[in-house]
Amino acid sequence: MVKIKYFIQQSWLLIISAFCFGLLIAIANAGWSPRIEQNKIDKLNHLTAALLPEARHFIDLDTLDIEIEVESAKGKRKKIKVYKAVSDANECVGWSFNAAGQGFQDKIELVIAVDKDFQKLAGFDVLASNETPGLGDKIKYDDDYRDQFKGAPAGELEAVRTRDAKKKRSHIVIISGATVSSEAVVKIINHYLTQVKGQMQKKGLIGNGK
Repeated sequence: MVKIKYFIQQSWLLIISAFCFGLLIAIANAGWSPRIEQNKIDKLNHLTAALLPEARHFIDLDTLDIEIEVESAKGKRKKIKVYKAVSDANECVGWSFNAAGQGFQDKIELVIAVDKDFQKLAGFDVLASNETPGLGDKIKYDDDYRDQFKGAPAGELEAVRTRDAKKKRSHIVIISGATVSSEAVVKIINHYLTQVKGQMQKKGLIGNGK
């Protein structure tokens, strides 16, 4: 009887402690979420500006009541952020959008930029990633790998393992030692490019023949 009473007392303490810690975490998350989200937006704008250097400001399509949705591999649809990059002369110089997919360790979040006609990629950058340091995270800083995307067709890319003098512009040589992560980037870009381009054509944002 004493043991049962002791167990009940300790269980209540554990439950109350867990509740209190959970409440504190929820409060902290609620307080910091706006700041975290704003930091992500600031980083997105900074990375996009580097990919589209002619741009002077970016127009969020949400502010124009234009929604772009992408269907996940599981069939769920979700809205994504798409920005129109505009020059000082108020001319469109390109587009950028955020994309995400599974990497080797965890989800990889990217910012992808294309030209104004959605024909060629301007490149990509990593918004968030927990890939293995020194291996998978090479997708963040391996210039040889990243430069392949600049000027590549905004269509179906193909991940290849070796360089070929006759390789197509759509071929992307993956990073040795970071195979899964570098292939994941190609898959994410392919998955989003086709869907985003198709919806933008339907909404008259880019030409249907592009």
